[in-house]
Amino acid sequence: MTDVATDFLTARRAAALDALGAIEMPTFRGTPGWEFTPIDKLDLDAYPPAPGGEADALPAVPEGVVVLPLAEAAERHPDLVEPHLGSLVAPDSPFSARNEAHWTDGTFVFVPRNVRVEGRLDLRTVHAQAGTALHWRTLVVLEEGADATIVDEMVSAAPDADGLVNGVVELVVGPNAHLTYVGIQDLNEQTWVFGNERATVARDGVLDWVTLGFGGKNGKVFLETTLAEPGSQARVTGGYATRGRQHLDFDTRQEHAAPDTVSDLAFRGILGDRSSAVWRGMIKVDPGAQRIDAFQECRNLLVSKKAHADAIPGLEILANDVRCTHAAAIAQIDADQLFYLRSRGLPEPVAKRLVIEGFLGALLERFEEGELRDALADALDRRLETVLGA
Repeated sequence: MTDVATDFLTARRAAALDALGAIEMPTFRGTPGWEFTPIDKLDLDAYPPAPGGEADALPAVPEGVVVLPLAEAAERHPDLVEPHLGSLVAPDSPFSARNEAHWTDGTFVFVPRNVRVEGRLDLRTVHAQAGTALHWRTLVVLEEGADATIVDEMVSAAPDADGLVNGVVELVVGPNAHLTYVGIQDLNEQTWVFGNERATVARDGVLDWVTLGFGGKNGKVFLETTLAEPGSQARVTGGYATRGRQHLDFDTRQEHAAPDTVSDLAFRGILGDRSSAVWRGMIKVDPGAQRIDAFQECRNLLVSKKAHADAIPGLEILANDVRCTHAAAIAQIDADQLFYLRSRGLPEPVAKRLVIEGFLGALLERFEEGELRDALADALDRRLETVLGA
């Protein structure tokens, strides 16, 4: 590494290690926000940091666009990385501080002003070594007028190895830029999963953010979006499908820090066996952020009588010219829908699958027909095959 890159990364890692000594672990039911996710049996120190893995082949990009492993990007382009790395996620929790101190894998994407990246950029991170904690980071920066679609996938090398994955995602969307970011968590079901993922959107910028949660045995992921300047928009779409004794916890936040901003969040989950999921959402409107349009919803379909879901919407409104709405629902498969389909000659498993596909179809309808929508449909279909055992 160059001296400049070495200096700023070394200083950040050292500061995070120092901070760890003063940061307490959240306690199950004792720390706000951790009432539903039991981590009392988690010993973070039992998982040594994973060594860096081999980077997958990165996609070809137009001139001026940077797509590199994060460590390499810090060496070659410190002027691009340093201002943004850690600008949205601070090392102020035991998870983000460990990430700051120990990250090995990660990707940096930079799209310069007025450059449109055709097609999509596919990124992939693999948790390769069992019994370790993989700390990884994704940093995406779009300058003014830029446009890009990114699919960022996290997988396990082994189907049933114990481990821990702790990620940080920072998305910086510049003025009049448009970022579509798809995060797919498809780890094995023996892995603890934690994440701090945050985005900021500048004037007239647009963020389409998709998160899919399939794997993991337990953990919690924070997803926060800040509409930082007038005219900014964010649409956040979440889907998850669990089985066995999996437990997923999503904590979302839509912060309107400027007037004339729009946010729209929709999560849908399918839960089977004895699995459980939590969604806690907050719409926050800052003082002076007038003429706001914000919506959030979470709907869960239980395909087993022993599955469980919690959906907790919230509003914190400090302005008076706003439209903020929310919805939450948790239900079993509608018996009348099943009866109707079976009365038309469909076997029960087929009828059940059609009801579930219709439930998840509402997420896909948020996207125009095309390659991205097809890819999301394929990912959901594959997970349903696993959850339903068909």
